[in-house]
Amino acid sequence: MTADDTLARIAQGVDLHHHRGEREAARVLFAEIWAEIGGERGDPLHVCVLAHAIADVQDDVREELAWDRRALAAADLLTDARMAAAGLTLTAGGLYPSLHLNLADCYRKLGDLDQAREHLRRARNGIGALADDDYGRLIRDGLARLTRELA
Repeated sequence: MTADDTLARIAQGVDLHHHRGEREAARVLFAEIWAEIGGERGDPLHVCVLAHAIADVQDDVREELAWDRRALAAADLLTDARMAAAGLTLTAGGLYPSLHLNLADCYRKLGDLDQAREHLRRARNGIGALADDDYGRLIRDGLARLTRELA
């Protein structure tokens, strides 16, 4: 758990979706948090993590892509100091492989394979920022899966 209450609530929503299968409950919680943080005008860390999570509960791939783009734009405003202040051990650079992986997958679903491959390349370029832990393995496995799908 982090020292940041907003990130802890986002994590609760992710748990609702990924571990409990309560996608609609996660959507409701995410919408509440989005309103509380002021949307895209909020703290870039909260915007990035929340938009990344909201993308995962979208039914329409174009909406998913829009949320993933919001997450990437917010990541560009982050610093390692802000990450550490939130109690995170991941650096700001460590967010990019996952963000680009999600964008690549959206573009694959939309049939834009050139954009999919470009974001896959960018995800691979940032993989060195990830530790050899569960999160790092999850992203590496996702990259391997998507690489196979785009071959």
